[in-house]
Amino acid sequence: MRVAMVTESFLPTLNGVTTSVCRVAQSLRALGHEALIIAPGPAPATFEGFRVHGLPSINVRQFPTGVPTPALRRTLEEFEPDVIHAASPFVLGARALQLADHTNTAAVAIYQTDMPSYLAQHGPGRLGAGAANAAWRWIRRMHAHADLTLAPSRPTLAELRSHGVPRTDLWARGVDTSLFSPRWRTDPGTLELRRALAPSGEVLLGYVGRLAPEKELWRLTEVAQIPGTRLVIVGDGPNRAQIGAQLTEAVASMPGRPNRSPVFLGRQSGDDLARAYAAFDVFVHTGTRETFGQTLQEAAAFGLPVVAPARGGPLDLVDHGQTGLLFDPDLPGSLHDHVDALVGDPEWRSILGASAEEAVRGRSWDSLTEQLVGHYEAARTARSRRAA
Repeated sequence: MRVAMVTESFLPTLNGVTTSVCRVAQSLRALGHEALIIAPGPAPATFEGFRVHGLPSINVRQFPTGVPTPALRRTLEEFEPDVIHAASPFVLGARALQLADHTNTAAVAIYQTDMPSYLAQHGPGRLGAGAANAAWRWIRRMHAHADLTLAPSRPTLAELRSHGVPRTDLWARGVDTSLFSPRWRTDPGTLELRRALAPSGEVLLGYVGRLAPEKELWRLTEVAQIPGTRLVIVGDGPNRAQIGAQLTEAVASMPGRPNRSPVFLGRQSGDDLARAYAAFDVFVHTGTRETFGQTLQEAAAFGLPVVAPARGGPLDLVDHGQTGLLFDPDLPGSLHDHVDALVGDPEWRSILGASAEEAVRGRSWDSLTEQLVGHYEAARTARSRRAA
């Protein structure tokens, strides 16, 4: 099958959309398919042997946002895809879905970014609500061009359907268990990192992700004050300075100041990211607007118990009391109490972590991409019927 992957984000930008596109491309290659990647520039010329066509871009909140120039249409026409894969469509992907209709090409839209919630959160009062409503109108209009829209979790699927997005189905995400694995716990680099981060045997509470307002990192102030722990944060973003100041103040205000200051390791990838995960004792996630939550799967692959909000994507990824804990984001102190319970019970941490690792063991990207190819085929069948 010839797959044109039109993505709103790609290398060198690192985020969940980029990761998914890269992993699917790798698996498509392994499964014997052909792909073309169209992305905002600057981008590498090739990836996994597939051509990457970079389009002009402008920066929006530190993200390169692709401009759908006429080159998008020419590139698609030259490639002659069997299916267009629109990854988190909003600008480039929206135009690609329109072109799919014009050329009678099957199209699958991968819904990944909860833009309406972000707009509602970042805009004050009625302005934010109005922006969110406008975003949903755009999403309905845009996804109406797709033969199939895939949501990453059941809560997100239900939300899409409640807002009138047609032809929806569920497609989760894989996890790279060849990289994310408990074997890293005994790696010399991991042991050295852990000695540096927890010289007095502190319980390490880890977060991995973008440091941005929508991640609600202010919630970490609750856990920064749990005695005998240290917060370790991996990632970067516009909220780096603000969250650093909030967490430092939270620790400094503790009577006797028994905890060490939080550590920011910055953006990590590859083996360095694996060592950071492996050094943690508990993984903490704070955002309530996640359509999925890829870092929760990655943490589970290391045998880490995960504490996450009982809302959105985490509801599909964390089995409360079995693989981790779900806290009530509307109840002050709920996150603190759940993490504190794990800090004080290393045996429980081990039991939950082992169950978490077992739960993600079969979620390889190859198996998830095989499911995705099945969705491509369903989209082609649906397109043929719509054209008849």
